Amino acid sequence: MSEIAQFVHSGAAKISPQILRGVHRKLPYLKAEFATINAPKFPYLVDQLEFLANVVEDFADGIAEDLPYITIANATFALIYSHRQFDLIPDSVPDLGHADESGVVRVVLIEHERILSDYAAKHHVNWSRITVNA
Repeated sequence: MSEIAQFVHSGAAKISPQILRGVHRKLPYLKAEFATINAPKFPYLVDQLEFLANVVEDFADGIAEDLPYITIANATFALIYSHRQFDLIPDSVPDLGHADESGVVRVVLIEHERILSDYAAKHHVNWSRITVNA
């Protein structure tokens, strides 16, 4: 997974406050889009994306401004990547179409597990429904 982690780190490094604000404005649309994902091979992906969208939204709204910016940048990159029309594995490929999105999201969840699980606990979110260990 180190190549995917490097990819995520590189993408997250480019997330400026301006990009974060743009993603924040588009979150209602992104949440609706993510809710329509049909990826039976990746049953937690929709919940994970919704969770990351809520984290970014709460940070941008000042509700969770104590979260490290690097966590928010990584989460924001995962949301942007998952929204992209052209990605490493086209979503139309049967069984594998969302493997790349799942990999990107998993990196963020694994690398920021302590911070994100604390956020989940504070907001009464069942971490076991989000975590890759579920």
